[in-house]
This record gives sequence, C-alpha cells and structure tokens, in this order.
Amino acid sequence: MLRFATALLAAGVISHLSMNDAAAAVSGETAYIFNTFSFLVHGLLVMFMACGFAMLESGLVRAKNTSVICLKNIALYSLAGIAFYVVGYSILYTDVNGGWIGSFNLFYNSSSAELDLLNTSVGDATGAAKEALEKTIATASKEVIGSGYSVMSDWFFQMVFVATAASIVSGTLAERIKVWPFLIFVVVMAALIYPIQASWVWGAGWLSEMGFSDFAGSTLVHSTGGWAALAGAIVLGARKGKYNDDGSVNPMPGSNLPLATLGTFILWFGWFGFNGGSQLALGSAADATAIAIVYVNTNLAAAGGVVAAMLATQVKYGKIDLTYALNGAIAGLVSITAGPDLQNHLLAVLIGAVGGLLVVVTVPILDKLKIDDVVGAIPAHLIAGIWGTLCVGIFGSGNIGTQLTGIIAIGVFVFVVSFVIWFILKSTMGIRATDEAQEQGLDSSEVGIRAYPEFH
Repeated sequence: MLRFATALLAAGVISHLSMNDAAAAVSGETAYIFNTFSFLVHGLLVMFMACGFAMLESGLVRAKNTSVICLKNIALYSLAGIAFYVVGYSILYTDVNGGWIGSFNLFYNSSSAELDLLNTSVGDATGAAKEALEKTIATASKEVIGSGYSVMSDWFFQMVFVATAASIVSGTLAERIKVWPFLIFVVVMAALIYPIQASWVWGAGWLSEMGFSDFAGSTLVHSTGGWAALAGAIVLGARKGKYNDDGSVNPMPGSNLPLATLGTFILWFGWFGFNGGSQLALGSAADATAIAIVYVNTNLAAAGGVVAAMLATQVKYGKIDLTYALNGAIAGLVSITAGPDLQNHLLAVLIGAVGGLLVVVTVPILDKLKIDDVVGAIPAHLIAGIWGTLCVGIFGSGNIGTQLTGIIAIGVFVFVVSFVIWFILKSTMGIRATDEAQEQGLDSSEVGIRAYPEFH
C-alpha cells in the first residue's frame, strides 16, 4: 500500500512538472533579482579575500613589518575602489567595440532608468499626470529588467577584482617598499593598467574578438598582478641582507605561520566568489548548475596544488615545507581560474597539481636571479596564471595559439608600463626604504605603530 501511494505521488509530481514546464522558467524580473544577488554576494566573498591577502602577507613577513602590511592592504583596497569608480570601470567596459581601450568617462553611476525606477512615484497624482508617471515607471522597469542585472552590482563585482590584482603586488614588495610610492602605483594600476588590458577581453576588445578566453582572470587578474610585481621587484631590488655576494640566500622566515595559514584558507573560501560569480548569471537552472561545477573544480584544483607541493618538497628537501603548501593552494586556485567550467573534474585536480609543482620549481629560479619575492606571489600568481590560461587551449574550448597571443600581449603591456611607472617613482620620490629602516622594520619608519611591541 505504501509503495502504491508513493508511486501515485511520484506520478502526480512528474505530471505536474511536465504540465508546467513553461511556468518553471523564472520571469525576467526574477532573473534580474537572482543575477544581481549573485554579483553582490559573490563580490562580498571576493572582498573577503582582501582579508586573506592581509593575513597571508602578515604571516609571511617578519614581525617588525606587520603593521605596514596591514595598512597597505586596507589602503590599497580603498584607493583601488575609488580609482576604479572615477575612471577605471569606464575604460574597461565603455565603448571598447573591439578596440584597445574604452572611454575616459569620469565617474560611473547607476543608469537613468534605475534612478527613474527608484525616484518616480505616482503618489497622489491623478488623471493625465498619474498616467504619465505610470508610463515612466513602466518604461524604467522594462529597461532595468531588460539589462539582466543592476548596473552597480556589476561595478561592485568587478571592483573587487582590481583590488585583488593590487594585493598581489603588495606581498612581493614587502619589507622594503615605502608606503606612499606603493599606493601611487596602486592608483595608476587600478585606474589605467588593469582596466586597459582587461578591456581587451572582458570589455569586448580585440583579444575577445580573436577568441581569447579567461573565465575569471588567471591572466587578466593574477598574471597582471604578477607582472606588475615582477617589474617592481626588479626596480626596487632585494631586501637588505637577502642575498650574499656569492649568490647564496639568507632565509628570512615569516613571523606567524598560523596567520599565513588562516589567510590561505580565507583566500580559498573567497575564491568561490571569484570563480563562481564569473558565471555572471544566476537566473536559470543552467546557470546554477554551471556555478556548482565551477565551485567543485575550484576546490579540487586547490587541493591538487597543496598535495603536489607537499610531495614535491618532500622529494626535493626531505621534508614538507608549509609555505610551499600554502602557495601550492593559491597556485592551484589561480591555475583553474581561467577555465573552471570544465566538466571533467579530474582535469581540475591535474591543472591545480601542476600549478603547485610550478611554485616549487620557480622559487629557486627567482632566488638565483636575485629577484626577492617575499610571499611567493610571482610563482603562485604570474606563473600559475600563465599555466592556467594555456590550459583553456589544452583542455578546454580555447585555441592554444590565441591563448598564447593573449598571454604575451598582456604580459608585455603590463610589465613594460609597470616598469616605467616604478622607474619614474624611483627617480622622483624614491621607492626603497633605507637600510636603517629595513633593519628597524618598516612598522617604525613608515607607520610608527608596531604590531608586536613586546618583541622589540
């Protein structure tokens, strides 16, 4: 009897669903709400990554440089957001039309239709005045819903990406860069460097027309931050005492590895917003399914990066290195960011694992070149970003030649422009803290507040 009742219930549900397929599709307004919600919530997750970068960097620098790291991270997030609002977003998205750069329109605000919808009310109007107001509201509503999502929700989601790119630069140049020159570079990066190269793809620019694909920014965000960091590291030079005349390296271990581990977990968590939100929609069953796939691939790639880095350091050094494992997670995340929509989840593990191995291989090469990268951002973001972007052509739907063209074009542009900006800053106001300031710690010379005063 129970089986019979269950069968009847199941048949009724199936019948109901089949009879109401058309009704199952959400309305345009509902899709608008879900799409906007996705942008805002996923954007909040990416914003939380700013905390992850701050904690990771704070843990990997020496105690005497912790306060300045915290200051740089909250300041860069603030300045990047303002610069992106003033001009950056317009350069990225406005009137690119297959070209090289968008329009230099100052300030990016809500659309006129959105403002009409918010500010127009029938109130006590009657007759012709009432009809006119109702028509205005109906027209505004139709236009707003037709856009698919709130204009400013998209701005918010894209803004937190800019701050991520700037955070990558912060870690590489830690312990010897002055605060104000660094923040000036952040403004230039957020207002010009980042939006120009991103417009080539996400703004429907020339690389987009070629077929270059970067789902959530392995190249456009992470390699861009890595190229800017590499240029800065070359112009700035290594920390005092990092390298001996014979080329040997003096280890400068971080002060708080539990804090660095916490930062890595926060970044891992926030990355679901980074990649999941880049589906750019949540208004259909297909979108929801795609986001779920992206989440799974993101998680698997990070896990693959950790395991690969652990195994590689065990073989190479005879013991597991925690800092390599942390950067292995980040490299795995960066590697999958260009193509997290893969339907073969095993490939995500492989892609992330190679990213983790690249970290282990690249760090000693940078030391041989005397390029001082305090937190390992260049291997984890630049190198892994290149690998991840190539994977779209190897394992995904992209063309390997087109992917390589985009990598080279963006890399040359970002590195050259960043190098010039760093050189100008060095030649005018100076970018490097004095040897004495480095010895005392930049907490004392730059901000005047020590994070751990009991240790001094």
